[in-house]
Amino acid sequence: MKFSCCTDERRTAVINHPLLNGIDFLEVVDNPSDPDDVRQTVLMVHFLKDLAPGELSVPNIIIQGGERIQHISVKNVSVGLITSPLSPPASPPESNNNILVVQVDQAGDFSTYTLKVVQDIGHLDPPAGFDPILSSVDFSFKVLCPSDFDCNSSCNCSPEVQQAPDINYLAKDYEGFRQLMLDRMALLFPQWRENNAADPGVMLVELLAWVGDYLSYRQDAIATEAYLGTARKRISVRRHARLVDYYMHDGCNARTWAHIEVAEGIAGLPLLKEANGIITKVLTKSFKLPNVLKPDNKEFNNVVNDGSVEIFELMHDTVLDARHNTMYFYTWAQKNCCLPKGATSATLDTHLPALQVGQILIFQEVLGPGTGKAGDADPKHRHAVRLTEVALSSDPIGFVNSSPPQYAPRLVTEITWSDADALPFPLCITSDDDDGNDVVVSVVLGNNVLVDHGLTLPNEPLPAVPDATNSEVELNIVEPGCNACEKTTITPVAPRYHPALKKGPLTQAASYNMDAPPASATAALRWEMKDVLPAIKLEEQANNSRWLPLRDLISSNANDKNFVAEVEGNGISYLRFGNDVQGKRPSSDVPLDAVYRVGNGLNGNIGAQALKHLVSSDGAISNDSILSIINPLPATGGLEAETIELVRKRAPIAFRTQKRAVTMQDYEDVSRICSPDIQRSAATLRWTGSWRTVFLTVDRLGGAVIKDDFETQLRNCIEKYRMAGQDLEVENPVFVSLQIDITVCVLRDYFRSQVKSALLNVLSNRQLPDGSLGVFHPDNFSFGQPVYLSPIYTALQKVPGVGAVTITKFQRQGKDTNEFLLSGTLLIGRTEIARLDNDPNFPEHGVFNLTLEGGK
Repeated sequence: MKFSCCTDERRTAVINHPLLNGIDFLEVVDNPSDPDDVRQTVLMVHFLKDLAPGELSVPNIIIQGGERIQHISVKNVSVGLITSPLSPPASPPESNNNILVVQVDQAGDFSTYTLKVVQDIGHLDPPAGFDPILSSVDFSFKVLCPSDFDCNSSCNCSPEVQQAPDINYLAKDYEGFRQLMLDRMALLFPQWRENNAADPGVMLVELLAWVGDYLSYRQDAIATEAYLGTARKRISVRRHARLVDYYMHDGCNARTWAHIEVAEGIAGLPLLKEANGIITKVLTKSFKLPNVLKPDNKEFNNVVNDGSVEIFELMHDTVLDARHNTMYFYTWAQKNCCLPKGATSATLDTHLPALQVGQILIFQEVLGPGTGKAGDADPKHRHAVRLTEVALSSDPIGFVNSSPPQYAPRLVTEITWSDADALPFPLCITSDDDDGNDVVVSVVLGNNVLVDHGLTLPNEPLPAVPDATNSEVELNIVEPGCNACEKTTITPVAPRYHPALKKGPLTQAASYNMDAPPASATAALRWEMKDVLPAIKLEEQANNSRWLPLRDLISSNANDKNFVAEVEGNGISYLRFGNDVQGKRPSSDVPLDAVYRVGNGLNGNIGAQALKHLVSSDGAISNDSILSIINPLPATGGLEAETIELVRKRAPIAFRTQKRAVTMQDYEDVSRICSPDIQRSAATLRWTGSWRTVFLTVDRLGGAVIKDDFETQLRNCIEKYRMAGQDLEVENPVFVSLQIDITVCVLRDYFRSQVKSALLNVLSNRQLPDGSLGVFHPDNFSFGQPVYLSPIYTALQKVPGVGAVTITKFQRQGKDTNEFLLSGTLLIGRTEIARLDNDPNFPEHGVFNLTLEGGK
């Protein structure tokens, strides 16, 4: 009888026996340097104990088996030595007395052979002193031949294949499972016919039917969540969309500028974002609260709990100065002045040494320009700018309002802001009221700080992280052994750690670096939704280590302390951690605290002047130092979470975006994406002798020329879209200078000089004080755009005092022809742009000659 055992105790028993010996293992000597007829003809049989000289001879060794090569005979046996001509083993053991060297007449085939130790050829029992079990060994002559397979033995104890019962697999509910099990029981145990509900068998069947019904529901729910088109949970839809590189957003909070007016005489008062470990807050109006209060105020806690106010928090530190409460424009002793649309500089009355580059100022119209009344002020005429230059200066003439007028130098402050904050509307500074008195229409507000919607909550301890080695853990990975001798491996699996936050909605906010703020006030209120992250961080109680949120963990390493905050449809936020492969899994022995903010969406889009209360734990901030808090501008940016229905529509096509420039139209589209100040571009592909080159001609807003820094930035942006094998060159447009002669008949009641001044403004290349553009402003023309006479006639006829207009010359400068004058259209080439600056310093940039007749 042949059988296999999982232990090796027989060898131990023979070793410990005082008389018995046995075979331990067998080696086939196969030295590549030996002749072919010698290789694999020497067997080294290792015994458990030493052999006495002459104890075994040739008749005591027989070899059985073989398929193609059989009847292999033994030629010689010796103890401890390999006889000539064989080479010695590469690493002989220290003692060779337990090795029997057996030399056979020929090598065997690839089948299995058996070497036996017998009394002689006629008596196959082992000799005296040899164990009957360990007196034979199976081996292969080809054991050292190269092989592509693992020498480890395969599983030899396959599980028994059982016949599957005849079961209705369409049963999916409680009644179906119950009847299915009762039918099966009737088949297996015909003698059991109990139908009493109190019977233990019936009770067990109904219990299993309930479990089956629950599992069936879970299967259906999982199958529903497995597809974007059928998923009902927000988190499922979010993860499906991420597979096609679409980020489902959870909304965003709002931001605005808060203006804080301080008491007279205060200078250099710091207002900190965080004082004594508590974030400074600004609240909307509530009749229950004073202007300034402390965080431990009872009424403050009440309005927070009942949700009667919207809470904003400071985003950076600032310094308050009473001189910046309200500042006034200086008009250099002139009246009825205004800042034109697009203005980027102004003058403020008196010296303001505390004004610094980077501070925010808000221009606000406080009186109606026509009436001088506060009720007629336009609330839309408010604009925030970030200062880029501040210079203290003076007006040598000055003016003291007295009779007779007194002249003395007037201290002023020159301020400048970036083009990104250019005035979007004309701002009237001074005007006359109904009585003809000079009134201040617009003022400048300082002491402004950026605030955003949301309330930071106290630290919230998260539930303990489950321990995978805990005996209570029921989820395991079971790996059965390869054969009956190998034990089943059970590896405990840590339960999924998916804690939920107790409060919501979780604030979603764009990043803001207090040390490196945006370059303009406009940029501080604009961001991309891809830059929005949940306002939450986790702190380990045992140390100062922090866990930070990410949109996903795809790029996280095994030791990165990151997590993902996922918001479900009911507003509850769940935290998802890594698995020690993509992102670190929290340790069960390190408790975590969640520090997060609540407040999100459209609720933060409050109107102007809605903020009124300041909450600070700083002792220097009180009702004596702070007079009022308002927001001159409405809060913007608040956005509700993206709905599941929108994601289902957008996600499947979101990845279908052009990420390469193939055609010339692609290069033109990409250039406008790379630089927002490009009005239009024209791309041309040419063979330059060795390769193809794309010549990209760019038309920038305002007619700006292409400088080295702009070209470098544009080329770097287009580089990732550029086709391999194509070079790129960025060029300025080809400007076509125009020459136009105009004769205007002025009405008899108008002065020719005034009409001419108005005509020059209308035909200029500048932005007019009312924000409109002159006819020949560079932004009115682009590549290949023809110039028509009719818009010129229309603009001239609208000027007051113009009776009649006649254009006598309409051509390219220096090319006399009546062709374009007769057709009324001057054609421009594909990479050409019309230009008429009428600049006497650069007459080659186009001129028009204006002749006026009539008038005064």
